[in-house]
Amino acid sequence: MSSPVAVPAAVRPTHLVRVPVTTVWSAPDSPRPVDEPIVRDVPDAREWLAALDANAGDDESGNGRLGLHGRVETQLLEDEPVTVVGTDPSGSWAQVVAPWQLSPKDERGYPGWVPAAHLASVVAEHSPPAPPPHPAPGSVDDDATHPAVAEARRHLGLPYLWCGTTPLGFDCSGLVLHAWRLLGLVVARDAYAQAESATPIDLDSVQPGDLYFFARPGRRIHHVGIVVRPGRMVHASETGGVLVEEDLPADRVATLVAAGRLPTP
Repeated sequence: MSSPVAVPAAVRPTHLVRVPVTTVWSAPDSPRPVDEPIVRDVPDAREWLAALDANAGDDESGNGRLGLHGRVETQLLEDEPVTVVGTDPSGSWAQVVAPWQLSPKDERGYPGWVPAAHLASVVAEHSPPAPPPHPAPGSVDDDATHPAVAEARRHLGLPYLWCGTTPLGFDCSGLVLHAWRLLGLVVARDAYAQAESATPIDLDSVQPGDLYFFARPGRRIHHVGIVVRPGRMVHASETGGVLVEEDLPADRVATLVAAGRLPTP
C-alpha cells in the first residue's frame, strides 16, 4: 500500500484540481494561441500536444513544445491540492502553490498560475486525497529491483514534454516526481531541488532507483535520471526527444556531477 501524503497545516489546501490535468503557467498571459486546448474550461491535453507537435518549428506559433520554456512551470493532476494565494483582475486565473510539489521557490509548494475554472473548492473538514497506489509493474530485468525503475520503463519511447508530470509526457524531473508520487511520497519538483533534498551517494556506489544529476561547469543541475544500474539510467531526454533507457553516453558522463537517493516507503 502507498503511504498517505501529509499536507502540513501551514499549507492547508483551499482547492483541488477538478480536471484530468492542468498546466501551471508563469503568468496569466503566458499561453499562446497554440495552447488554447489546455486552458479551456474543459481542457484537452491530447489536442494540445497534437497542436504543439503540428506547430513545431513555426516561430509565429511559438515553436511548438520548445516554446514552453519560460512559459510553463509544471502540471497538476486531478484531485491534486493547491492553495490559492491570489487571482488576476478578471478572476479567470488563480495564483496557486502546490504542496505536493516541493520547491525552493516557495516553502508552501510549487508556485504558478492556472485557469480558475480548473479548480474546485475544498470542503474544510475533508482531507485531500492521497496519491493513487502504485500499479503492479510488468516483467522487468533482475537489475530493476526498485519500483521507480519499473514505473519509468513503462513509459519508454514517450515523447518529452517540458513541464510534463503525466504519462502523456514527462520532463526529466517530472518523471521522478511521478514515480515517487506513486509510492505515496512528496518530493521536490525540479532536478536541482531533487539533488538538494536527496541523500548524497558516491557515484561508484549507486544502486537501482538512485538518481544521477547533471550540470555544466559553473551552472546548477539541469538534468536527472533514474539509475538502472551503475552507468545506466532511464530518463526523459529533451535532447533525444523521448523517454529512454541507455548506458551513459559520453556527453552525459562529461556532465555527471552527483548521485543521490530519495526515500522509499
